[in-house]
Amino acid sequence: MQIELRPVTNENWEACCALELTTEQQGFLEPNVYSIAQAGFEPALVMRAIYAADELVGFLMYNTEREELDGYWIYRLMVDRRHQGSGIGREAMRLLLVEMQQLPKVACIVVGYHLDNQVAHRLYERLGFVDYGDRFGKEMAVRYTF
Repeated sequence: MQIELRPVTNENWEACCALELTTEQQGFLEPNVYSIAQAGFEPALVMRAIYAADELVGFLMYNTEREELDGYWIYRLMVDRRHQGSGIGREAMRLLLVEMQQLPKVACIVVGYHLDNQVAHRLYERLGFVDYGDRFGKEMAVRYTF
């Protein structure tokens, strides 16, 4: 399956807002409409729509400025509930890591997620993110280093 990351635009932002998580996942992420609004006020945030074979299936957002742990942070990754479990999230993250390697002086990518989100934990672990024990409230942060 061909996975692509495309910009969030006037043509697809509403469809990004309509993407859904499973009931169990809804407490783990902010709604996409919140993320899109946040990016409107924080110019360092970059949004991407995840497409599989020209169908919008997910959303992600990352920061282009270094933050805590001296890393660039991935703020959001979500795949619509109807498309989960097919490797889309893993492939989207691989593409995102390639894109983020182009950021200035990148050495570390950080992603935070809810402590109870075992699906996210397994995904990031498989991709090579390492848990060094960093915690921010109800979230843990894991790091990917180049």
